[in-house]
Amino acid sequence: MIRPLLWLLAGAVLGGIIHIVVILTLPALAEQSLWTRVAAIEADNRMVILPQVEAGKPNPLGLDPELVYGLCRVDLSQGPAYVSGILPDAFWSVALFNRSGIVTYSTTNRDGIGQTLELGIFNAAQTRLLAQQQLDVAEGLLVVESSSDQLLVLVRLAPPHQVMRGRFEQELSEVDCGTRG
Repeated sequence: MIRPLLWLLAGAVLGGIIHIVVILTLPALAEQSLWTRVAAIEADNRMVILPQVEAGKPNPLGLDPELVYGLCRVDLSQGPAYVSGILPDAFWSVALFNRSGIVTYSTTNRDGIGQTLELGIFNAAQTRLLAQQQLDVAEGLLVVESSSDQLLVLVRLAPPHQVMRGRFEQELSEVDCGTRG
């Protein structure tokens, strides 16, 4: 009686280990990740306004149709990246995504920033240079350290009314984003 129970227990433990290994390795093996989906968008060192999501149409990035999205891809190995501009007086947020699609930093205008977005993104080596005062930065710059060099910067705006969407897209397109190497 003990031997069959031990075999069942060993089988359950082995099955659990296999299950965990498969679950943890599948995302790394996936061909379609967030990074590959936005690779076709020419957003290197510039803000690109994503087209509005329409009901009944494919939405591969899972975007909210009520929001205006701006996307910029930066590579910190080329130097620190900066995001700067004046955004509309409505809710907005900024998020940094690494290659795995994980948000590494996020902020909103509700954090006391107001309408002016001045964000400096640095890797660890650049942050050390900044601490040693070997890099000059503007006063009031929000400094963010990233553990990875390749990032997506996503800016989201929430227009209070759909009629304001065009103006919000225009203001978002004027945001500077990229490395200044």
